[in-house]
Amino acid sequence: MSQRDRIRMSDDEIETFFGAGRKLQIASANADGTPHLVTMYYALLDGDLAFWTYGKSQKAVNLRRDPRITCLLEDGIAYAELRGVTVYGEVDLIDDYDQVVTFGMALTARYPEVFGADAEAMRPFVEQQARKRAVVRVRAKRTASWDHSKM
Repeated sequence: MSQRDRIRMSDDEIETFFGAGRKLQIASANADGTPHLVTMYYALLDGDLAFWTYGKSQKAVNLRRDPRITCLLEDGIAYAELRGVTVYGEVDLIDDYDQVVTFGMALTARYPEVFGADAEAMRPFVEQQARKRAVVRVRAKRTASWDHSKM
């Protein structure tokens, strides 16, 4: 077995890693082909990575033109602790108000350190924001993972 195969995460390990992660780096392609790289809060939507963004944001403009996306979730400080997952995929952009509100509430509940412990108290904010936002659902085509603690 190669070193690469030894450090690869299993599907269960990836699922647990996504459940514990906090910030997702996402890359879309600008019109000139250069990468547009940003960090987003995220949640899982029926097992898929998802985040919300302003409908007119650069990432939304890029993803409407070219739905390909690369996402990175990473963790660790010392080399022997480094772990991560890169997801290569395509996105579905969801503009339906009710679906955006539902996702916004789930996102708010997932990050009490950002939005407060009472997610329901944030509902008016989420409902107001949902008018301007879209949910970006990542449909994974392939992944690459590593967990250096397995070495």
